Amino acid sequence: MPDDPLIHDPEAGIDRLLAIMRALRDPVHGCPWDVEQDFASIAPYTIEEAYEVADAIERRAWDELEGELGDLLLQSVYHAQMADEAGMFDFAAVVRGISDKMVARHPHVFGEESRDKSAEQQTRDWEAIKAAERAREAQKGALDGVAIGLPALLRAAKLQKRAARVGFDWPDASHVLDKITEEAGELAQAQLDGDKDHIEEEYGDLLFVMANLGRHLGLDPEAALRRANAKFTRRFQGVEARLAERGKTADQSDLAEMDALWDAVKAAEKARRESASGH
Repeated sequence: MPDDPLIHDPEAGIDRLLAIMRALRDPVHGCPWDVEQDFASIAPYTIEEAYEVADAIERRAWDELEGELGDLLLQSVYHAQMADEAGMFDFAAVVRGISDKMVARHPHVFGEESRDKSAEQQTRDWEAIKAAERAREAQKGALDGVAIGLPALLRAAKLQKRAARVGFDWPDASHVLDKITEEAGELAQAQLDGDKDHIEEEYGDLLFVMANLGRHLGLDPEAALRRANAKFTRRFQGVEARLAERGKTADQSDLAEMDALWDAVKAAEKARRESASGH
């Protein structure tokens, strides 16, 4: 298996990657680390690789995106190889399944339906098709099928979206803002009471409502938080750079000095934005 000519053929495409994965998993000639892996041990790498793709896109690091997409593709190949070994399915079945799903979910492209629909109508049609799929799969509850393993913020948004489909939703964002005020008050009271478990519960409720606000504003809460993380990182690194100019590190400074430098970094960013926009 390690001498499969596909492995050394740079033009062999996906067949080459499949052959490489088979060789790595070969119990006699393969890599000992790869041989001992299972679905559960590889799953964290799958999640990590998906986030690295998102990170490259967020940073517009187009020179890195090709490699990150390759790493993510390897995860699908890895899981499919293990499934094949267990007699469950193979990579061809994975490809066939997603291809069939895409054709079925786009009747306006691959079927007889008209393409002359708004994006909003197409979204409603997509949701109706997915609802029919869930019904065929005996998913009876509105929240059935929302993966437990999703990042908590993303899962919150998906749960709320599902509930909204059956009418369990606030009519507009103003009601969500009122709920945020209510939950913030409950969190403040829990903090005064000092019950750690109750504080965590109320904090979770506040995060959950914040995710709902994102949905009402047409925003992806996960993407918004990634953007906030990137902004904080950029600005704090700016503070560290200015401290370095003074011959200091952050742990040699204090809050007052770092806060003043933070404001200076923000002001510099604003000036650059205004200069770039011509204002």
